[in-house]
Parts: sequence; structure tokens; C-alpha cells
Amino acid sequence: MARGDKAAVEDELEQFVQGRYLALRRTAYLLCGDWHRAEDLVQGTLVKVVVAARRRRVESLDAYSRQVLLRLFLAENRRLWRRQEKSWAEPVEVADGGAGATRSATHSAAADSDLKLTVLSALRGLPPRQRATVVLRYWEDRSVEETAALLGISQGTVKSQSARALAALRVVLQDDRLGLGIGSEGATA
Repeated sequence: MARGDKAAVEDELEQFVQGRYLALRRTAYLLCGDWHRAEDLVQGTLVKVVVAARRRRVESLDAYSRQVLLRLFLAENRRLWRRQEKSWAEPVEVADGGAGATRSATHSAAADSDLKLTVLSALRGLPPRQRATVVLRYWEDRSVEETAALLGISQGTVKSQSARALAALRVVLQDDRLGLGIGSEGATA
């Protein structure tokens, strides 16, 4: 590789890391439910992506980084010691409405925070493969084909994992005390 090519690769990698770090971190948090563990997953992902990109040409750094992140998450969940260790997620921060905020705005922010906590808790209750499928399909808005390729599973497995995960989420969210109005069909009232 010529000296100019190396510099171009380094510039591309630096821009990629700066531009995608927060999005990878949010996705990692949705997968694992713990900000510290999400940081570790993203750091491990970025190390692997940078090393691979320095060795060979990576067509899509974004797609490759998502694939590495998912594989690291799933591999970590297969380890016995990780199953024994329980970590507590940091509370979701609620934006302060300021001194002039009305009571209804404060109540709305509190309700939004409660809703986020309820949904994140329900998401954490899913098995890792189902959680990964839901995050890819509905958070990242990936197609069944893309999700199957990223997870290395068949399209039918993506569909069945999605259906099982959504059914489990409906059960948990139907019984919530926030009054989301989610019925057994998933529609809002």
C-alpha cells in the first residue's frame, strides 16, 4: 500500500469513528442494556474494524461495524461468566424543562422517562438473539434480508425471532402501569 493510500485509509477511519461512534453506542446499549458494557462493545468493535480496514479494503465500514458489534454481543452472551455477573444500567436522563416549564411539560417528561424505562426493561428481558433481531429490525429499520445477513441466520429465523420477541414485549407492555394502551394485537387503543 502506498503512503498516500495509507493516509487516505487513516482519514476515512478517523471520520468513520467520529461520525458513527454515538450511533454504535446507542445500538450497543439497546442490545445489552448497560452503558458500561455498551462502551466495551463499541470499543471492541472499533478496534476490530480499524485493524481489518488497515489490512484490507472494507467495502462498507458501517455495515461491517454493525456485523462486528452484533457478533461481539452474541459471543459475549454465550460466555458463562457473563451470565453470572449482573450489572445495573444507569438511569435514563430526563431533559430538564428549565425554571419556566409548566406542570404538564414536567409531567410529560416524567411519563416519557417512565415509558423509556419500561420499554428498555422489557427489551432487556428478551433473549440475546431476539433482542438483536428486534434492535436491527425496528430500531435500525433493517429489512428481513439485511437482518438475516448481519446475524448469519436464515430469513425464516429472523421472522420467527421477531414474532416471538414482539409477542413477549406485548405481554410485558400490556401489563404495564403507564397506560400505554397496547392490546394483545399490538395496536394502541
